[in-house]
Amino acid sequence: MSAALAIIAFTALLALLLGLRARRGRDMDLEQWTVGGRGFGAIFVFLLMAGEIYTTFTFLGGSGYAYGHGGPAFYILGYGCLAYIISYWMLPPIWRYAKQRRLYSQPDFLAAKYDSPALGILVAIVGIVALIPYLVLQFKGLGIIVSTASYGVIPSTAAVWIGAAVVTAYVIASGVHGSAWTAVVKDTMILAVAVFLGLYLPIHLYGGFEPMFAAIDTAKPGLLALPPSGESAAWFDSTVVLTALGFYMWPHSFGSVFTARTDQVFRQNAIVMPLYQLILAFVFFVGFAAVLQVPGLTGPDIDLSLFHLSIKVFSPWFVGIIGAAGVLTALVPGSMIIMTAATLLANNLYRPLRPSVPERHVAVIARCLVPVVALVAVYFTLQGGQTIVALLLMGYSFVTQLFPSLVMSLRTRNPLTKAGVFAGICVGVATVAAISLTHTTMAGLFPNLPEALRDVNVGIIALVLNIVVAMVVSAVTRHVPSHSHA
Repeated sequence: MSAALAIIAFTALLALLLGLRARRGRDMDLEQWTVGGRGFGAIFVFLLMAGEIYTTFTFLGGSGYAYGHGGPAFYILGYGCLAYIISYWMLPPIWRYAKQRRLYSQPDFLAAKYDSPALGILVAIVGIVALIPYLVLQFKGLGIIVSTASYGVIPSTAAVWIGAAVVTAYVIASGVHGSAWTAVVKDTMILAVAVFLGLYLPIHLYGGFEPMFAAIDTAKPGLLALPPSGESAAWFDSTVVLTALGFYMWPHSFGSVFTARTDQVFRQNAIVMPLYQLILAFVFFVGFAAVLQVPGLTGPDIDLSLFHLSIKVFSPWFVGIIGAAGVLTALVPGSMIIMTAATLLANNLYRPLRPSVPERHVAVIARCLVPVVALVAVYFTLQGGQTIVALLLMGYSFVTQLFPSLVMSLRTRNPLTKAGVFAGICVGVATVAAISLTHTTMAGLFPNLPEALRDVNVGIIALVLNIVVAMVVSAVTRHVPSHSHA
């Protein structure tokens, strides 16, 4: 066994042991399994949310996007910081409402707010549909990382199966507790590895940051700037807004809010998290350093830029450390996504069909669904397909459709009715699906638009239609008497 493979295997085993050990001394009922008994402090909530947010996307997608797209990659820095500002005011009232009513999931929250079990089912379906590409992203990244860092000893397919098995085992055993403890190791490793690579590679290969950017600008003029069309300033701004609004709309991110001990945790984290976002800048530096050192990567292969450069520069044992950190960036969020999807299926799709079943039975069903969710994700992962960033943006377009209904529900006088919210989400999601399947762009829909508007992220259309339909239907149905719950 090579040094790189030994380090990766040890890290995967450590993650499994930490995940299994996390359940010790706890009765894993539904509340403990899904939201940690609502007892996590500021540090654990921070690490858990960071574990979900900084994923294989951080390692592969961020560096790959900087390598292949240049300046537009900086949108990734922008949307996170904007989302943290929103979270300062948005997350505390969500936590208070959920704690009072012992809610477990995002569909629970919206169903309670709008007094509509049917809305809860719809939100659960939207969440599951969005989570599958996000989980595929994690497994896809895991396969790339292990296969490349092991110098091809472990094929990508085998790595995906092994990773899925590890995650499935500790999610069934420990739920969110396993994810939280594994996140401690993950965040320590990714912080050290990302900062080191981002500082060392530009200095080692180019003599510093300024010489690196000067060399790139000379060899590829305009790469470091926003292009006049395509991923232009209009695309940049609209994508930042769209993804910032959807940031906490992911069911697993939303659910992690319920794990906190107090609502002050979120305001403390909102102050610190933008600093943690700076890790991405170092990942971008790695991608930029690879532009002239490992040229010629195109399509999905741009996600390999970090590892191709690392293999060229470092000894196998250090490539193993990089690979180990990368493995954890897949396992931690992957475990949260699988647990959340299983919870949505059991608690928000199965339970409404059999409302008399005890909570203990729902918890058993959720655990049984964990391997099912993992197998579905593995299947789609092995089918191949899009780059990591493309998968993430597609999922964001779906979950962002939940933002209008959520933010309006926090108002004292909500202008939206349950019928309006239901109709708006349906129209928004249908629009996203049509756009994704047909690869439609704003310029394709409206070729005569001014240049400044032609590059606007087409997901904005779905969000605008969602809001308009929700407002119109709400206006029509606001005074219609209701004889039963929707």
